[in-house]
Amino acid sequence: MSNKITACPPAEALDFSVLLSATRRGARLARLMTVAELSARGLPTESAALVVAELAANAALHGAVPGRSFRLRVSLHETALLRVEVTDARGERAPVAGPRRPPGADSEAGRGLVLVEALAERWGVRHGPVPCKTVWADIVLAPRAESTGSRPAATRSPTAPTP
Repeated sequence: MSNKITACPPAEALDFSVLLSATRRGARLARLMTVAELSARGLPTESAALVVAELAANAALHGAVPGRSFRLRVSLHETALLRVEVTDARGERAPVAGPRRPPGADSEAGRGLVLVEALAERWGVRHGPVPCKTVWADIVLAPRAESTGSRPAATRSPTAPTP
């Protein structure tokens, strides 16, 4: 039995960017737009929807500046690698990239980047232009591992170059 990943080839080019209000509504729209774009191309949506939801929610909660929006950019590369980028106006409030410990069982917060780390091939933070920061994540569009149904361990690099 093989543990080989079957990657989904891109159906057509995908590269969209949109400014959204740094609110819960804006975060919800980011997720819905991403799902719509991927679904229209017949691509899997579950991992991307969760990653976008968490990064956009963090931008609305931790990166909001009154009167400023956050930017969502989603792009698909030939290698079936989906890049999600969320840019907000709070560069001084950047998450620390690297392995994360799950919060305590009674904690009501702190799971977002744990989920991103689990679902993304790699993720990180890019600073600039001042005062902004971009939190990005690369997701392999592989709906399932053949025969075993499990996902092999991903290699994560918080300082991977931008494609």
